[in-house]
Amino acid sequence: MNENVKTPLAALQLGFAGAIPFFAGALACLPFIGSMHDLGLWLLLHYGAIILSFMGGVHWGAAMMRNDITLGSLGRSVLPSLLALPAVFLGGVVGLIILIMSFGLLLFYDEQETTAGRLPAWYPYLRRRLTMIVIACLMTGAFFS
Repeated sequence: MNENVKTPLAALQLGFAGAIPFFAGALACLPFIGSMHDLGLWLLLHYGAIILSFMGGVHWGAAMMRNDITLGSLGRSVLPSLLALPAVFLGGVVGLIILIMSFGLLLFYDEQETTAGRLPAWYPYLRRRLTMIVIACLMTGAFFS
């Protein structure tokens, strides 16, 4: 990690607090938990879709701040929501795989946008850590489904 890039404390705190429902969903999917599997799967799918949509909103807001209100910029920002919806509707392992791939692709896009100077330099450092947690939790849900 670059010593000159510091993630704001509030972003760290809120980001990791936002990962708690992913941990809860993954934990509930574990076989030794018992009858909580369906609730855990529901939580992973629905909360994952909400957060994926929220992450797209980051790009909508960034585009507005730089007055880049083109179809391309705004269109890319709604793509996460458009991927989250079928993930919820399809559900199960397929839905979790859609979310896993979407979070991974969004991280790649976040990296590109940061390199291009369109997102703050600290953002990918936070996103990498949180994306690893999110994907691990979603994979746990998929593996035990």
